[in-house]
Amino acid sequence: MALLAGTDLACQSAAFTTDAFSDDFARCLPILKDAGYRRVVLGPLDPSARGIEALGARIHDAGLAPITMAVQSPEANVRSGGPDVRRRGFEQLRRTVEMTQRMGGDQLNGVPYGVHGDAATLPTEREVATTAALVGDVADEAAAAGIMMTFEVVNRYETSVLNTAEQAGRFVELSGSKNLRIHLDTFHMALEETDLLGAVAHALPYLGYLEFGQSSRGLLSTGALDLAGILAGVRQLGYTGRYGVEGFSRVTMQEPVADALRIWGTTFTTGEEFVRDAAALFA
Repeated sequence: MALLAGTDLACQSAAFTTDAFSDDFARCLPILKDAGYRRVVLGPLDPSARGIEALGARIHDAGLAPITMAVQSPEANVRSGGPDVRRRGFEQLRRTVEMTQRMGGDQLNGVPYGVHGDAATLPTEREVATTAALVGDVADEAAAAGIMMTFEVVNRYETSVLNTAEQAGRFVELSGSKNLRIHLDTFHMALEETDLLGAVAHALPYLGYLEFGQSSRGLLSTGALDLAGILAGVRQLGYTGRYGVEGFSRVTMQEPVADALRIWGTTFTTGEEFVRDAAALFA
């Protein structure tokens, strides 16, 4: 079943494996291409790791494009109140932009505004403004290199910085950047938004990437969310940007990554099962 013409669709590679340098990852690329996907989303990578350029070449040789992921750590965090830690966080984001360019990518996703999983305390308005300005500076640098930088809006259990489309729009405005874009994910939106289509409409002027994930984190055809209805609604709103799909199953993931994401069960048995099922949504 072919994707609807013009659909620019990406798949999170964790559906197959959480090791981008593995044989399992190499085997997933022709499957994605055959199913009509244009992009593959990578988990966090060390910009100094050996083989980064070769990984990018492997993806491009398969007829796909990579989407990289920006992250922060307690030692390098643009949200930090400590200037040295904040500076290291800023430089870490810049290195990720440079890595994306080396891989031939044109999109950088992730949670660049703080440490993923740090949801214990609310940031002050000043902290949010400072963080937004730093992320906006990196987005401008990325745009100059031909890369669209997005930031994912995740749920309250994963961050306290921003959880809704309204907060995300404010973050873009505080950044002062004309290039920073929002990444919405239906899984997180279902936890935080009272009106999913209203949230998309609110973010639409800045929306660069819309990701579909089910309530179960498994097959898109099985779960509590009416993803077909949501897709029809966002198309009616006029969204014409890039889409992504995401699913997690413990049997396809390295155990530490599955633990970190709280993926405890088997929601599908193979990545191919997931990508074929997900592609049917966009047919």
